[in-house]
Amino acid sequence: MFTINIYLRFGLIALTLIGGTLLAFAYGFWYAFPFLLIGIVLLLGYIFLGTVQSAAQLVQTQDFTAAEKRINMTVAPNLLYKTNRAFFFMLKGTLAMQRQDTLEAEGWLTKAQEVELPTDNEKAMVQVQLANIHASKNKWNKAKAIMHDVKKLKVTEPQLKEQIKQFEKAITNRGQMKHQQHGGRGGYRRKR
Repeated sequence: MFTINIYLRFGLIALTLIGGTLLAFAYGFWYAFPFLLIGIVLLLGYIFLGTVQSAAQLVQTQDFTAAEKRINMTVAPNLLYKTNRAFFFMLKGTLAMQRQDTLEAEGWLTKAQEVELPTDNEKAMVQVQLANIHASKNKWNKAKAIMHDVKKLKVTEPQLKEQIKQFEKAITNRGQMKHQQHGGRGGYRRKR
């Protein structure tokens, strides 16, 4: 997808809107119309799409500090197009997880779920992250319940499928360890 560097976008918005306004006063509206139109389209693109795509690209290159700065350049997340709003919340949650701030991450990821993500892959991605948060808080029953919901989704992305398998193994291994611990305490008694 075509993206414009955010700083270039801001510069173009200012240039076209200010230049268009000056042209309108100096020569008339119709001379300024193309500049004003371009400026308005760029501004509306920023308002409804935000900086989500460029922040996601930075996350993919694992430049989390730059991604955090870029996503914070979105001034009004509630005005974003529905899908971009969901991705905005998802990115904020992912970046909070990267900083080990599970409470903030859980809040953002819950917001992403509420907006309704467009595909099962995104829904599963958010739910796996939420399950990880609950597992880190030792709330294994909640993590299991979330993973039960994840199994109902049609996940097509191979990397995400592998992540789901690994998390299910962790839940299974934890259950086996817990069973062995309980079995070791009261399950086996020596005869005297």
